[in-house]
Amino acid sequence: MSVLVFAESVDGKFKKSTLEAVSYAKETATLLGTKTIAVSIGNVAEADLKALGNNGAEAVYAINLDKFTPEAYSAAIAEVAKKESAQAVIISNTYTGKSVAPRVAVKLDAGIASGVVALPTTSNGFVVRKSVFSGKAFADVTVTTATKVLAITPNSYQINNYGGEAAVINHDAQVGADAWKTQTVEVNRVTGKIPLTEAELVVSAGRGMKGPENWGMIEELAATLGAATACSKPVSDMHWRPHDEHVGQTGITIKPNLYIAVGISGAIQHLAGVSSSKVIVAVNKDPEAPFFKAADYGIVGDAFEIVPKLIEAAKKLKATSN
Repeated sequence: MSVLVFAESVDGKFKKSTLEAVSYAKETATLLGTKTIAVSIGNVAEADLKALGNNGAEAVYAINLDKFTPEAYSAAIAEVAKKESAQAVIISNTYTGKSVAPRVAVKLDAGIASGVVALPTTSNGFVVRKSVFSGKAFADVTVTTATKVLAITPNSYQINNYGGEAAVINHDAQVGADAWKTQTVEVNRVTGKIPLTEAELVVSAGRGMKGPENWGMIEELAATLGAATACSKPVSDMHWRPHDEHVGQTGITIKPNLYIAVGISGAIQHLAGVSSSKVIVAVNKDPEAPFFKAADYGIVGDAFEIVPKLIEAAKKLKATSN
């Protein structure tokens, strides 16, 4: 018996969300009184595979498939899950995870809970908490199947360090020809930026910035804080900012520890994608802006006066902490 966790990697490196998932799997395995096994697909260095032991993995299956298709990855993960008699399969709810988790569940005849935000409880069945209605509410669901697939939301669980080193098991997965029917034509990956889904701090702005030429102060504030930058839908629609920065119900759903919204009114579609942020700060010159009802802290004022002051304060704080 085991708890299996998919250790997702990009260009041979594990993502922050992967370390969260391994830590989550370790705690789930402890709850169930079993071991934690990871499965890594891709060309990851052996030292990095072993290092997953620090986050709780006792062993790592290393599978080197040539390319990604959700069918191939799900087949490989399900194969290892069966081999290790997995009671639960933990997958981070990233774009890759969203394409893989349901297929793994089908192959294992398992119940699936996606958008999971907390560790399971077992005092009254296997119960997990998940976000629903675009993050506006939570639901406690009971998964009754023998094998469970849990897709956990990035930034929902902390990274734990236990010490230790995982054993590496090189595995040749038996993936059928049908798994390769999906063809990847081209991959265009944004580089040099903090991925919004993994960012702990996000500075976002909207039409209140009046034009793309004014985004320098937003980028400076984000750089000072070590934050990712984001924007509202109208801003990306007007091509002031790239679409990969669009957060909200129709864009990227995020859950940072701190979300600073500058010059964004707070339309319901935008709030749906950011309302799970732990702390929300809204900056708007309109005291009636809807965002103030959702924000933990609000600053009523002109962004062109407030943001420079925030930058100055952040720089002073950074200098003091150094």
